[in-house]
Amino acid sequence: MTKRLIWCFVFVLSLTAQADQRPNILFIYLDDFGWKDTGYMGSDFYETPNIDRLAKRGMIFTDAYSTSANCAPARACLLSGQYTPRHQIYNVGTRPRGNEKHRRLEHIAGTNKLGLNIITWAECLKQSGYRTGMFGKWHLGPSPKAQGFDVVVEHNKIPGMRGHKGKNGEYLTDLLTERTLDFIGEKSNKPWCAYLSHYAVHTPLQAKNKIISKYQKKGPGKLHRDPVMAAMIQSVDEGVGRLVAKLNKSGQRNNTVILFSSDNGGYGPATDMAPLYGYKGNYFEGGIRVPFFVNWPNKIKGGQKTDEPIIGVDLFPTLLDLSGANRPNQLLDGVSLMPFLLGQVQTVGPRPLFWHFPCYLQSYDVYEEQRDPLFRTRPCSVIRLGEWKLHEYFEDGALKLFNLKEDIAEQNDLAKERPAMVKRLHGLLKSWRRDTGAIVPKALNPKFDKESEAKAIHTARLKLRPVE
Repeated sequence: MTKRLIWCFVFVLSLTAQADQRPNILFIYLDDFGWKDTGYMGSDFYETPNIDRLAKRGMIFTDAYSTSANCAPARACLLSGQYTPRHQIYNVGTRPRGNEKHRRLEHIAGTNKLGLNIITWAECLKQSGYRTGMFGKWHLGPSPKAQGFDVVVEHNKIPGMRGHKGKNGEYLTDLLTERTLDFIGEKSNKPWCAYLSHYAVHTPLQAKNKIISKYQKKGPGKLHRDPVMAAMIQSVDEGVGRLVAKLNKSGQRNNTVILFSSDNGGYGPATDMAPLYGYKGNYFEGGIRVPFFVNWPNKIKGGQKTDEPIIGVDLFPTLLDLSGANRPNQLLDGVSLMPFLLGQVQTVGPRPLFWHFPCYLQSYDVYEEQRDPLFRTRPCSVIRLGEWKLHEYFEDGALKLFNLKEDIAEQNDLAKERPAMVKRLHGLLKSWRRDTGAIVPKALNPKFDKESEAKAIHTARLKLRPVE
């Protein structure tokens, strides 16, 4: 063997060894898990010691956002790295929502599948040599195997599962944790990425009776008090503890990055995001602000908490930087958080964050924290820039301006007092919609009935009138 061939062989071995040192990635993504549903964020009833421990030893983002107030679009943005107008998944399904007599504008259907032409971060990681696994909720149409995942366990394809409980006594949260444990325990020379996309704590609210009993005996907090929700959250937390224990026992912990977040705000009838206003389904802070932290021993300094505004599309470029994977030939709307996470820069950078929802989403019976009692949200766009946030509603052209630094609950509309700021943010929002090809509903719905709407609003508000 010539010296040149020997050198090439050693060089290739060196590259392989370097590749083996790339970090494993455990991404824990919950469903309808609210901004304050953990102990570290201030819950006074739920118990999350394992999650809290990870968060406090990593970097906590208090101003982290989902790209949507409900499930499917949030997941499409997360996997594609693109805002909703680019992939056009706007809602869960494509059917109209709410009473047709109460919708002033024509329905915008969008699509319910993430196009196979759109490259996901899982495809990028797989191409770069990662083993990839998806465990839980996909909600994007074609099989996850078609979009970058080697191993797939979809919750809705597990025999016998109805909601969270199976006919043979399985509990879905435990089952998905078990499958993830199997995946990270496999012998391989490749680094891995496990996307644990829990169905918890989505409805139906189902938990283990023994844990429910524990919280029924516990005194309710001022903020949180639902024993079934608390029990569901405890099961998630126990699973997180088992995953960390497995990583420690297998010697993988120091080389594993753990990311933790949720797809949207919490489920209004069972939890509370106060002091945020709103909940799952609307574009006030409670509907889109989510828990988020990153934990990476010896790389990301622990004990950090930041109010840097970040959003779901930022995670695609971040995962590319974490893994060393190549950037796809596709427009990505986010920025990598890696320089900030590693302390190389002091800020992610001043930039606007955007939301676009050209659809309707009907109300729950709980509707105090939304713009009107009939819909959690009507068609709208939203922008946040620094401490300022502007809502635009397409039915009536309303523009609502809030200063989140002074008014995190979005109760004091400053649109009339700060017309220059409204003009600036509205201009940025309209420009962004043009750039992304965002569909704005304009056609009037011929079945809209103004009198029917007014009567329904009046009847709904009577339900909230206190008994005298």
